[in-house]
Amino acid sequence: MNGSSSTALAWSHTSGSRKPRIVLAASGSVAAIKFGILAESLSEWADVKAVVTTPAMHFIDKATFPAHVKLYSEEDEWSGWKKLGDTVLHIELRKWADALLIAPLSANTLAKIAGGICDNLLTSVVRAWDFSKPVFVAPSMNTFMWDSPFTVRHLTAIEELGVIIISPTSKKLACGDIGVGAMAEVSIIDSIVRFSMFKCDRPSNSAAPGTPA
Repeated sequence: MNGSSSTALAWSHTSGSRKPRIVLAASGSVAAIKFGILAESLSEWADVKAVVTTPAMHFIDKATFPAHVKLYSEEDEWSGWKKLGDTVLHIELRKWADALLIAPLSANTLAKIAGGICDNLLTSVVRAWDFSKPVFVAPSMNTFMWDSPFTVRHLTAIEELGVIIISPTSKKLACGDIGVGAMAEVSIIDSIVRFSMFKCDRPSNSAAPGTPA
């Protein structure tokens, strides 16, 4: 699990025409309490649109979420479509974005993505995704779930698609357990994504700085 990928970037920093566009997504993990901080950090150098699952909203304070970052929830997927010919939100987000970052990525959403399930806005974006554009994920889950053989299988499946996995860290978790499973720090996630988006002629097998091997 590393921060390298041979995925070709649809956006090029050499064009100078606009900032990179990032869909930032959160699934149901207590680490979603940092979602607003991550959105603010990314928006300093990228155009950001945010997508959240219904469980993720338990940990996100909409009142303090950055006002300049559009926040989409499951309701927006359905309320915006009225008739044939109307745009479909998950398709429009797929078209708009240069990269997708899921932070935090819960065990449940990891399993869904690995199996191609698309039962909410976030997983529908992934299912429709153009994998010539980068996808970054920052897993967050209990140590026992991280160590599960299912997790190994699911991570292998998404790595085969070229997904860049930003490994979790070891610390005291929200449940009180101590072990690997905490989402990487916001500064590390931001650095890895920024480095990958602005990289120039970097060998595909070289890890981004600060990325756990």
